[in-house]
Amino acid sequence: MAESPRRGVPEATVGRLPGYLRALTELSETGRDSVSSDELAEKTGVRGAQVRKDLSILGSYGVRGVGYDVTRLSDQIAAELGLSQVRPVVIVGIGNLGRALASYSGLATRGFRVVGLVDNDPAVIGSVVDGLVVRPVSALDTFTELPDPVAVGVIATPTAAAQEVADLLVRHGVRSILSFAPGVLRVPADVHVRAVDLATELQILAFHEHQRELADEGQDAG
Repeated sequence: MAESPRRGVPEATVGRLPGYLRALTELSETGRDSVSSDELAEKTGVRGAQVRKDLSILGSYGVRGVGYDVTRLSDQIAAELGLSQVRPVVIVGIGNLGRALASYSGLATRGFRVVGLVDNDPAVIGSVVDGLVVRPVSALDTFTELPDPVAVGVIATPTAAAQEVADLLVRHGVRSILSFAPGVLRVPADVHVRAVDLATELQILAFHEHQRELADEGQDAG
């Protein structure tokens, strides 16, 4: 049985836990029973010392010469992330990105179940994506009546509609939002927002490419 998750885990550590869990899952699928912190570090791109520090925060310590028990550590991280129960998800904005997210099988294997697809485009409403009928925005009212209310709202709309959608999700009791729309959303203090800006990520990659090009030019000049 996994140990009960505790409070006070640093946000940076939380951000690395999914990577650890993914690596542990891959190891488990190959039949591995144990893993060293250095191997886990190599698989996740994190320094070994950081891995050991993160896992010690969870109360998990490897055995010298043996490492960490893969199954036990996986269960512990999953419990810390709150993956011991399935969390209903609604996706708002069923364009190309929304459809891709709705069809992504990785959500189900990581403890999330898409229960609703919402859009305000008459041409999209009524269509079926991965077995779910796209419903109008007014359908958000009905999701609060589910046995397990929606835990996560995903915003895959154009930027101009993102704030209005966030307001609607909050009004319907959603307290965790994942937004793919660029820009800052204004939400109450008890609502947690994670923003994924693909353009920003590409610009950061462009910066690193530019720095590499400058370094290569410097070497050629020398």
